[in-house]
Amino acid sequence: MSVSVPARNRRSFRAFLITIIVIVGVAALGYGYASAYVALDRLKRAADARDAETVNEYVDFPALRESLKQQVTGLLARRLDAQHNGNPLAAIGAMIGVALIGPLVDAYATPDGVAALLNGMPPRGEPGERPPEPAAGGTAEAPPAGTATAPAAAAGSAASARQTPPQPPQTTAAYRGINEFVVTYQHGVGDTRYSAILRRDGLFSWKLSAVDLNGGTASEP
Repeated sequence: MSVSVPARNRRSFRAFLITIIVIVGVAALGYGYASAYVALDRLKRAADARDAETVNEYVDFPALRESLKQQVTGLLARRLDAQHNGNPLAAIGAMIGVALIGPLVDAYATPDGVAALLNGMPPRGEPGERPPEPAAGGTAEAPPAGTATAPAAAAGSAASARQTPPQPPQTTAAYRGINEFVVTYQHGVGDTRYSAILRRDGLFSWKLSAVDLNGGTASEP
């Protein structure tokens, strides 16, 4: 013996099901949009705390290393071009910097380097440059002058001191396409901008994968 379901009940159930689907869809879209901001916040907190395990979850280090290598090479090439007709000693310094790209990339492809990138202290291509050491509170801070025991260490300290920002940078963040999220940093009007670029890794996951030190945003490979 079959039991018939009243048409009114069927219509009510169908409307309820559609409502649930719409709510789930809107929630998924909302979380998908917010996921990059959430990833950026978690990455910055982990980098400031030097939580290497969490930083590893939010950074594609092989891609970041390659991007740093390309960007620092381009930075030094532009500097060399600008100094071609200027001080020959400055040009020699730029060429020395080219030889130190590897160590610089190694220094910045670390939790310390990620913290520096996310706190307005990108690499500048200076000989012996390293990201600032973390302060007691966990944020990046340049080491005090006079603590170096070797010329290279002294150069690193001087470079870190020069790049310590006087105030937090102005930061803007926005999507550039579905799979790329760009965070741009600038310390003041007229100052050089640089960008940190997160790329989608799965449906709701993001990883820091590239930087742009030329004031714009690097294109996706």
